[in-house]
Amino acid sequence: MKSLTIGVLALQGDFIEHEAMLRLLGVETRQVRLPEHLEGLDGLIIPGGESTTMGRLAVDFGLIEPLRAFGKQKPVWGTCAGAIFLAKDIHRDQPILGLMDIVVERNAFGRQVDSFEVDVVIPALQVVDPDPRPFRAVFIRAPIIEQVNPPAEVLATLEDGTIIAAQQGHLLATSFHPELTDDLRFHRYFLHLVEQSRLRRQPAGQQVSGNGR
Repeated sequence: MKSLTIGVLALQGDFIEHEAMLRLLGVETRQVRLPEHLEGLDGLIIPGGESTTMGRLAVDFGLIEPLRAFGKQKPVWGTCAGAIFLAKDIHRDQPILGLMDIVVERNAFGRQVDSFEVDVVIPALQVVDPDPRPFRAVFIRAPIIEQVNPPAEVLATLEDGTIIAAQQGHLLATSFHPELTDDLRFHRYFLHLVEQSRLRRQPAGQQVSGNGR
């Protein structure tokens, strides 16, 4: 099976950091700014940044419908502003993809000065790494996932029950920034979702081997 190619939406925000993490994992990356940049990708990461700016630029570049169509077929992971962009309800009138059955409140943790880090136990990560150590989650003007409705599921919460990560099949949303740490487990988990999705799309009977990482 050919190696994975993961796109990173590069309209605005910390897309460079996501690319760096993916390259450490031996994955080919591509910056996505136009609809044609989605062609041939196995998955897509929507980075943190400013969700209103990101949505406006996506409209300007004709990306909303292509991104929505891509996310219905292939894995997409939204971090921070990207999680807002994926949600179906954000309590505001701004361009979003509306792909995940989650309700998100933007900037719910406060302003830039209210940024913080916390260790979070995320059992799902043991799919790619059996080490149960907590994940250091970095929150910067972060949204809260207020509600998760089926078929979406909660992946992680803070100690007070605040939802900070959710998954809906091949779609993933995190309030925090895994790309701002040196912990590769969340990116490896997303690549696991990408590989599983690609296996499901393989023609019946076709022999498939691993990704080679």
